[in-house]
Amino acid sequence: MTIRVLLADDQALLRSAFRVLVDSEPDMEVVGEASDGAEAARLAAEKRADVVLMDIRMPGTDGLAATRMISADPSLAHVRVVILTTFEVDDYVVQSLRAGASGFLGKGSEPEELLSAIRVAAGGEALLSPTATKGLIARFLAQEGTAGEDRDPARAERLETLTVREREVLVQVAGGLSNDEIAERLEVSPLTVKTHVNRAMAKLGARDRAQLVVIAYESGLVRPRVE
Repeated sequence: MTIRVLLADDQALLRSAFRVLVDSEPDMEVVGEASDGAEAARLAAEKRADVVLMDIRMPGTDGLAATRMISADPSLAHVRVVILTTFEVDDYVVQSLRAGASGFLGKGSEPEELLSAIRVAAGGEALLSPTATKGLIARFLAQEGTAGEDRDPARAERLETLTVREREVLVQVAGGLSNDEIAERLEVSPLTVKTHVNRAMAKLGARDRAQLVVIAYESGLVRPRVE
């Protein structure tokens, strides 16, 4: 299957560069370009995009608002948003994940990293960009105070619907581990881990693994560590 990619960036030169890169791959194609968030949200539906490469800072409707718009539309539940940001250590990163983004990627990433991120996002496995550390989300959430007074009680209550094993798997997902790594640690098969992850996503209303991570921290299941 060909991955349908939408490019959202207010800089035409960057969009052109991304288009050449993406269209050079046999398993993906650029189906549209947007220069602002509102246009990106509209084209995501119109062009039936699978993945949106979304610049965080755009005039008018920015990438954060556009991500919320896409995430809030049930008809776009299959669309994965990968945030493009100049600085990965950015206050907008966690806001983007909370808004429904599947992950983020620094604009300084290598071409291979960008292509890999698109494939990972299309597969619903997006979490962090290849160059980001596994504890980045935890550090941001610690700075935002979600480990304490801002903990979301509603999400904490929803955790009670998870089985003991699903909670164990969720903790490992929040630690940035892959299904294979979790399987090895819990001494089960990768397929079993995938089943638990999918069930946890369904029960918690998470779009993908990135949302599971945010829920794990915001509910207090996992405590952020600040290095």
